[in-house]
Amino acid sequence: MSRIGNKLIDIPEGVTVTVDDNAHTVTVKGPKGELSRQVSPKIKITQEGNQLKFERSNENDKAIHGTTRANVNNMVVGVNEGFKKSLELVGVGYRAQKKGTTLILNVGYSNPVEMTTPSDLTVDVPSNTEINISGISKQEVGQFAAEIRDVRPPEPYKGKGIKYVGEHIRRKEGKTGK
Repeated sequence: MSRIGNKLIDIPEGVTVTVDDNAHTVTVKGPKGELSRQVSPKIKITQEGNQLKFERSNENDKAIHGTTRANVNNMVVGVNEGFKKSLELVGVGYRAQKKGTTLILNVGYSNPVEMTTPSDLTVDVPSNTEINISGISKQEVGQFAAEIRDVRPPEPYKGKGIKYVGEHIRRKEGKTGK
Protein backbone atom coordinates (compact mmCIF):
# COMPACT_ATOMS: atom_id res chain seq x y z
CA MET A 1 0.00 0.00 0.00
CA SER A 2 1.33 3.44 -0.89
CA ARG A 3 1.24 5.49 2.27
CA ILE A 4 2.22 8.77 0.62
CA GLY A 5 -0.29 8.35 -2.20
CA ASN A 6 -3.15 7.80 0.23
CA LYS A 7 -2.55 11.04 2.14
CA LEU A 8 -4.83 13.95 1.28
CA ILE A 9 -3.44 17.32 0.24
CA ASP A 10 -4.89 20.33 2.04
CA ILE A 11 -5.25 23.29 -0.31
CA PRO A 12 -4.40 26.53 1.55
CA GLU A 13 -6.37 29.76 1.31
CA GLY A 14 -5.60 31.70 -1.89
CA VAL A 15 -4.51 28.64 -3.88
CA THR A 16 -6.67 27.21 -6.67
CA VAL A 17 -6.17 23.77 -8.21
CA THR A 18 -7.59 22.83 -11.61
CA VAL A 19 -7.60 19.18 -12.69
CA ASP A 20 -8.13 18.46 -16.40
CA ASP A 21 -8.99 14.76 -16.76
CA ASN A 22 -8.96 14.81 -20.58
CA ALA A 23 -5.42 16.19 -20.93
CA HIS A 24 -4.24 14.65 -17.64
CA THR A 25 -2.85 17.96 -16.36
CA VAL A 26 -2.94 19.68 -12.99
CA THR A 27 -2.66 23.48 -12.79
CA VAL A 28 -2.01 25.19 -9.46
CA LYS A 29 -2.33 28.98 -9.05
CA GLY A 30 -1.27 30.83 -5.94
CA PRO A 31 0.09 34.14 -4.65
CA LYS A 32 3.64 33.41 -5.92
CA GLY A 33 2.73 32.19 -9.41
CA GLU A 34 1.32 29.35 -11.44
CA LEU A 35 2.59 25.83 -12.11
CA SER A 36 1.23 23.19 -14.46
CA ARG A 37 2.19 19.54 -14.76
CA GLN A 38 1.09 16.53 -16.76
CA VAL A 39 0.21 13.51 -14.62
CA SER A 40 -0.17 9.82 -15.34
CA PRO A 41 -3.58 8.72 -16.68
CA LYS A 42 -3.39 5.76 -14.25
CA ILE A 43 -4.00 8.10 -11.29
CA LYS A 44 -7.42 9.66 -10.69
CA ILE A 45 -7.35 13.03 -8.89
CA THR A 46 -10.53 14.30 -7.25
CA GLN A 47 -11.08 17.52 -5.37
CA GLU A 48 -13.34 17.39 -2.31
CA GLY A 49 -13.77 20.84 -0.83
CA ASN A 50 -10.28 22.13 -0.04
CA GLN A 51 -8.59 18.71 -0.26
CA LEU A 52 -7.17 16.65 -3.11
CA LYS A 53 -7.52 12.87 -3.15
CA PHE A 54 -5.43 10.51 -5.29
CA GLU A 55 -6.62 7.03 -6.34
CA ARG A 56 -4.89 4.40 -8.47
CA SER A 57 -6.66 1.97 -10.77
CA ASN A 58 -4.77 -1.16 -9.67
CA GLU A 59 -2.10 -2.35 -7.24
CA ASN A 60 0.67 -2.27 -9.87
CA ASP A 61 0.68 1.53 -9.90
CA LYS A 62 1.90 2.09 -6.32
CA ALA A 63 5.08 3.93 -7.27
CA ILE A 64 3.44 6.40 -9.66
CA HIS A 65 0.64 6.89 -7.09
CA GLY A 66 3.00 8.23 -4.42
CA THR A 67 5.12 10.14 -6.91
CA THR A 68 2.13 11.94 -8.40
CA ARG A 69 0.85 12.92 -4.99
CA ALA A 70 4.28 14.21 -3.91
CA ASN A 71 4.73 16.24 -7.11
CA VAL A 72 1.31 17.89 -6.80
CA ASN A 73 1.97 18.62 -3.12
CA ASN A 74 5.26 20.31 -4.06
CA MET A 75 3.37 22.43 -6.59
CA VAL A 76 0.86 23.53 -3.92
CA VAL A 77 3.64 24.37 -1.44
CA GLY A 78 5.66 26.15 -4.14
CA VAL A 79 2.96 28.57 -5.28
CA ASN A 80 2.01 29.29 -1.67
CA GLU A 81 5.39 29.53 0.13
CA GLY A 82 8.14 28.86 -2.42
CA PHE A 83 11.36 26.87 -2.08
CA LYS A 84 14.87 27.99 -1.18
CA LYS A 85 18.33 26.41 -1.32
CA SER A 86 21.47 27.97 0.12
CA LEU A 87 25.02 27.22 -0.97
CA GLU A 88 28.29 28.08 0.72
CA LEU A 89 31.74 28.53 -0.88
CA VAL A 90 34.63 27.19 1.22
CA GLY A 91 38.21 27.87 0.17
CA VAL A 92 40.81 30.61 0.06
CA GLY A 93 39.89 33.10 -2.65
CA TYR A 94 36.59 31.40 -3.51
CA ARG A 95 33.89 33.97 -4.10
CA ALA A 96 30.66 34.54 -5.98
CA GLN A 97 29.10 37.66 -7.43
CA LYS A 98 26.04 38.47 -9.48
CA LYS A 99 25.95 40.79 -12.49
CA GLY A 100 22.48 41.14 -13.96
CA THR A 101 21.26 37.62 -14.67
CA THR A 102 24.77 36.11 -14.62
CA LEU A 103 26.29 34.39 -11.62
CA ILE A 104 30.10 34.61 -11.63
CA LEU A 105 32.03 32.04 -9.58
CA ASN A 106 35.74 32.30 -8.80
CA VAL A 107 36.52 28.86 -7.40
CA GLY A 108 40.17 28.17 -8.14
CA TYR A 109 40.08 27.77 -11.91
CA SER A 110 42.18 29.96 -14.20
CA ASN A 111 39.05 31.74 -15.46
CA PRO A 112 35.85 32.62 -13.61
CA VAL A 113 32.84 30.39 -14.28
CA GLU A 114 29.81 32.30 -15.57
CA MET A 115 26.33 30.79 -15.22
CA THR A 116 23.12 32.31 -16.58
CA THR A 117 20.31 32.15 -14.03
CA PRO A 118 16.94 30.81 -15.21
CA SER A 119 14.27 33.47 -15.60
CA ASP A 120 11.84 31.96 -13.08
CA LEU A 121 14.42 31.66 -10.26
CA THR A 122 15.76 34.34 -7.94
CA VAL A 123 19.47 34.14 -7.15
CA ASP A 124 20.87 36.33 -4.36
CA VAL A 125 24.49 36.68 -3.29
CA PRO A 126 24.33 38.24 0.21
CA SER A 127 28.10 37.86 0.74
CA ASN A 128 31.09 36.65 -1.28
CA THR A 129 30.73 33.11 0.05
CA GLU A 130 26.94 32.64 0.10
CA ILE A 131 24.43 31.96 -2.69
CA ASN A 132 20.66 31.78 -2.12
CA ILE A 133 18.39 30.31 -4.80
CA SER A 134 14.61 30.63 -4.50
CA GLY A 135 11.63 29.91 -6.71
CA ILE A 136 8.25 28.20 -6.88
CA SER A 137 9.36 24.95 -8.54
CA LYS A 138 11.20 22.57 -6.21
CA GLN A 139 12.68 20.69 -9.15
CA GLU A 140 14.12 23.81 -10.82
CA VAL A 141 15.53 25.23 -7.57
CA GLY A 142 17.23 21.92 -6.75
CA GLN A 143 18.50 21.44 -10.31
CA PHE A 144 20.14 24.88 -10.51
CA ALA A 145 21.64 24.45 -7.02
CA ALA A 146 23.09 21.08 -8.11
CA GLU A 147 24.53 22.66 -11.28
CA ILE A 148 26.27 25.34 -9.19
CA ARG A 149 27.60 22.70 -6.77
CA ASP A 150 28.93 20.63 -9.69
CA VAL A 151 31.24 23.50 -10.70
CA ARG A 152 33.48 22.65 -7.71
CA PRO A 153 32.12 19.87 -5.45
CA PRO A 154 33.60 19.76 -1.95
CA GLU A 155 36.68 17.57 -1.63
CA PRO A 156 37.20 15.31 1.40
CA TYR A 157 40.72 16.36 2.48
CA LYS A 158 40.42 20.10 3.14
CA GLY A 159 36.68 20.52 2.56
CA LYS A 160 37.21 23.12 -0.18
CA GLY A 161 34.45 23.61 -2.74
CA ILE A 162 30.81 24.58 -3.04
CA LYS A 163 28.49 22.87 -0.58
CA TYR A 164 24.91 23.16 0.61
CA VAL A 165 24.44 25.02 3.89
CA GLY A 166 24.22 22.38 6.61
CA GLU A 167 25.77 19.64 4.45
CA HIS A 168 28.30 17.49 6.27
CA ILE A 169 31.42 16.64 4.29
CA ARG A 170 33.03 13.35 5.30
CA ARG A 171 36.67 14.17 5.87
CA LYS A 172 39.60 11.88 5.12
CA GLU A 173 42.92 11.77 6.84
CA GLY A 174 45.82 12.90 4.66
CA LYS A 175 49.21 11.31 4.29
CA THR A 176 51.18 10.74 7.46
CA GLY A 177 54.82 11.79 7.52
CA LYS A 178 57.69 9.66 8.84
